[in-house]
Amino acid sequence: MSDPQRPRASLRTAVVWEVLKDALERRSAASGRDALDVLDTGGGTGNFAVPAAGLGHRVTVVDPSPDALFGLERRAAEAGVADNVRSVQGDTDGLFDVVERGGYDVVLCHGVLEYVDDPAKSVRNAVDALRPGGTLSLLAAGLGGAVLARALAGHFTEARQALTGPDGSWGEGDPVPRRFDAQQLSALVSDTGMTVTGVHGVRVFADLVPGVLVDTEPGAVEALLKLETAAAELPAFHSIATQVHVLAERG
Repeated sequence: MSDPQRPRASLRTAVVWEVLKDALERRSAASGRDALDVLDTGGGTGNFAVPAAGLGHRVTVVDPSPDALFGLERRAAEAGVADNVRSVQGDTDGLFDVVERGGYDVVLCHGVLEYVDDPAKSVRNAVDALRPGGTLSLLAAGLGGAVLARALAGHFTEARQALTGPDGSWGEGDPVPRRFDAQQLSALVSDTGMTVTGVHGVRVFADLVPGVLVDTEPGAVEALLKLETAAAELPAFHSIATQVHVLAERG
């Protein structure tokens, strides 16, 4: 990755970043412009915004948290890409109060749909921020991964509640109020008229493998990253992924 991170932490972002980096390259080639306009909604401290800016793209990050945006600005400055990163306080519900409609080549909507009141509206707003031919990167918590994790931890009632409930939450103590399977997430995108070009399971194994094994076994992180990459596009593993990623293009 272009954004150096601790090896263990890189497991959380590596698969999506590789997909996104390829999408940025394709969009640059199609548009004939080396520097794209990228919008990162809910971008937080810049896990994807800073590496994208490091590739020379102009990135606007919209996030409701002032603390996260402060962290983003500090991180961008440390990476030497502050001139390519703009931070704006706001959310997807009122997106066009703070950014331009139809002004972006690529829009990221990562870790947002789990928390908003109207996921479909947030996806529509993300799509409406795109220029014709633009690319949408959508990442949300996966239902199957949560069910599997609760069951393996011995919390069988919580696993069943997540599986059978309307929003994929396993109870009052669940920090994630809503989860999606790959079909639900793809449908939200397709309903806007976008064409889904890729679906990826993210953190299929990383959250299930004991941390001590990854941290102490020589070569384990690299091997696990390769395994995650190999499984990411296989539909059989989408249903047990901790997160689901959908890539789509606007006609």
